[in-house]
Amino acid sequence: MGKRIREADKNDLDGILQLYLYLHEKSIPEDSEHLRNMWGSIINDKNHHMIVCEVEGKIVASCVCVIIPNLTRNVRPYAFIENVVTHGDYREKGYATDCLNFARKIAEENNCYKMMLLTGSKEESTLNFYRNAGYNSSDKTAFIQWI
Repeated sequence: MGKRIREADKNDLDGILQLYLYLHEKSIPEDSEHLRNMWGSIINDKNHHMIVCEVEGKIVASCVCVIIPNLTRNVRPYAFIENVVTHGDYREKGYATDCLNFARKIAEENNCYKMMLLTGSKEESTLNFYRNAGYNSSDKTAFIQWI
């Protein structure tokens, strides 16, 4: 079966929630109508791309790529990358990089002029991972306001 990079489908919710335990989540959300409605909204949004790397049928890495319509830069959209994560047992095998490369193809197909991502990590290995994936931290300064 091997490795497969693809966009998530409606049956992937549980696998993605399990994977998110390696991101920053402490538990899996309770199965609820709200959760299912949010999942349906994400899966059906043409600008919201949930990318997964599947190895032997198991989701082991993922990222989200959201295409944001825009009026500047010759009315070209941009892409925002979020929730980049790899299962702890599958790290340093290139799976998250494969997901980011898939996201880049989506951004290119949508005529995006840039891709952005934020990380809360200060770990040099994580920062080098993003640098090696083609991102830089010198062009812009990020500010966050938590709500």
